[in-house]
Amino acid sequence: MTTAAIPSSALADVAERTISPHAAETDRTGVFPRPSIDALAGAGTLGLLSAPEVGGSGGSLADVAATVERIARADASVAMIVLMHYAAVSVIEAHGPDDVRRAVAAGEHLSTLAFSERGSRSHFWVPVSTATAAGDRVRLDAAKSWVSAAGEADSYVWSSRPVSAEGPMTLWLIPAATPGVEVAGEFDGFGLRANASLPVVADGALVDASARLGDDGDGLDIALGSVLPTFLVGNAAVSLGLMEALVEEAAGHLRNSRLEHLDQTLAEQPTSRHAFAALRTRVDLTRAFLSDTLTALGTGREDATLRVLQVKAVAAEAAAEVADGVMRLCGGAAFRKELGIERRYRDALAARVMAPTTEALHDFVGRAALGLPLFGGA
Repeated sequence: MTTAAIPSSALADVAERTISPHAAETDRTGVFPRPSIDALAGAGTLGLLSAPEVGGSGGSLADVAATVERIARADASVAMIVLMHYAAVSVIEAHGPDDVRRAVAAGEHLSTLAFSERGSRSHFWVPVSTATAAGDRVRLDAAKSWVSAAGEADSYVWSSRPVSAEGPMTLWLIPAATPGVEVAGEFDGFGLRANASLPVVADGALVDASARLGDDGDGLDIALGSVLPTFLVGNAAVSLGLMEALVEEAAGHLRNSRLEHLDQTLAEQPTSRHAFAALRTRVDLTRAFLSDTLTALGTGREDATLRVLQVKAVAAEAAAEVADGVMRLCGGAAFRKELGIERRYRDALAARVMAPTTEALHDFVGRAALGLPLFGGA
């Protein structure tokens, strides 16, 4: 699959020449991968979802999936930064100002989501942060958590309680340099170490009412209609990219490692082949599910909503299990950092606990399949 904006050869060139060579070091240090993001911006990646009328390429969700999967094969931290940008741009394209849209399309503006909060944790649909009228402006107060590219992105697509309308949420486009909006911590994580996933606080930050994305109180509907499909499908693609990289490393290890006393490679051992076949099959099943989800969305199939709610959980659990299987299959060699298996193992576990978590998605799927409201009491 190729993308509307980025020829596969150009994306592969950035992945191989810039992203892959830096992946181990950015994982070790946790430093934001600015060279990789800049190279992707130069290749047109940031403008993938931007409309042609503002200089973008009008890419589809299938293009998003193909792009972040390819990046994730090289470095999942970089892929998550790009995915969060796409999730934010899905709202900016529909409701944002033209100058920001054009900057995104030109690769000059990186955005991200600021949804998760300390007060409601992974329940992104019930923000506790506030937006209150302050004369002709709006005051924002919040304690956001897990904001990818915090302090590195140019803007945040920000959720809050409504100013005055009914509804659970209002969305805002907040420049990262807004006075009173500050990064408030450090991140030294187990996996996805280089995506600058940090807390961000707003303490009386003042913004113009024009910063609002959509109508007051309509934020949840906007998030469910654009942000959630982009994030869930893209997150599944990141997991798939990790799995492909893991089984590729495993295949190379099995082909190249020998049992000298038997004069055979590990690939020639039936037990190793059977284990590898099971892992390869799990990856292919995940790809088929992701492809079916994209088909359901593209054709307006009746089960499209259910597939979207399922796809991240399916891929997240598969990635964790494939990563564990590759570690077992490759044995002690997998613990050495030079193979890249242990890094991808750590990265693969993140999707399980990234909001909405696997458990939350299973609840959503159960509700949707049983005809219950998606949100509500237990």
